[in-house]
Amino acid sequence: MEDYPKTLEEFEARFSTEEACRDYLFKLRWPNGFRCPRCGNGKAWPVGEALFQCTRCNFQMSVITGTIFKDTHKPLSLWFRAIWWVTGQKNGASALDLKRMLGLGSYQTAWSWLHKLRRAMVRPGRDRLSDEVEVDETYIGGGKPGKRGRGAAGKALVVIAVEDKGIGFGRIRLSHIPDASSDSLNGFIQDSIDPGSIIRTDAWLGYNQLSSLGYKHVIKKEGSYIGENSLPLVHRVASLLKRWLLGTHQGAVSHEHLPYYLDEFTFRFNRRTSKYRGKLFYRLLQNAVQVEPSTYDNMILHVRGRKAKGHNI
Repeated sequence: MEDYPKTLEEFEARFSTEEACRDYLFKLRWPNGFRCPRCGNGKAWPVGEALFQCTRCNFQMSVITGTIFKDTHKPLSLWFRAIWWVTGQKNGASALDLKRMLGLGSYQTAWSWLHKLRRAMVRPGRDRLSDEVEVDETYIGGGKPGKRGRGAAGKALVVIAVEDKGIGFGRIRLSHIPDASSDSLNGFIQDSIDPGSIIRTDAWLGYNQLSSLGYKHVIKKEGSYIGENSLPLVHRVASLLKRWLLGTHQGAVSHEHLPYYLDEFTFRFNRRTSKYRGKLFYRLLQNAVQVEPSTYDNMILHVRGRKAKGHNI
């Protein structure tokens, strides 16, 4: 049963202590009871207030061991407030916004927290799209779109898949790909869309192998009159994505980190109709206890002049 606060008042009453936050994470991480991550044993002794010791292998761990919260020096109650606030913002949040809201001591802390949360916005083993799906690519950044299938200096190529539910958008999937070749497009489609689905694309040659991969491929050509859009859903998502990157993040997104921003956009878009924002809080915490931890040094490796020069979107 899904268990989450539905209002700010409920949230504040429920998660005012570290013990309450730890208990909530315990239930999310081990809904069927404790399970040792090292040996799989189902029994543990409590050690102090926050640790458990496996009765078989004696491994000691806390509820945050092996999660995005690992080695945090901040209280879980502050993390919970950050997650509640981030998931409650319709258009997302910048690191500066988070720093100001929580009163964090540095921009670096706020930035790393947001990137840890973005890494938790993709549920491990999530379902693929199905039924009818539109697929197309778009360039992010730069003044001109350039030619398809070829690199464009300062631009990033993003492939977009959108379920067509007949009366509007279904779920979406996004990915930053190196080029518009068959290998890149087919890899994304096989990871993101169930075989047997109907896939609508334009006439780009990179999609020519879809039928042999088990999909029903429909080629949509440009309309016969000016202004007709052959792939309206995917083009609308592309427009919303670009507006979001330029609005919330002022375009200050490096190519190396773009995939995590795409994950955030997907997380928000696919849950846009949730009645309660608390459900997004619940889903993100569910993922957060399943995702491997990342350090600040790992997150900035190869970015902006460290080992490779990055470009902003």
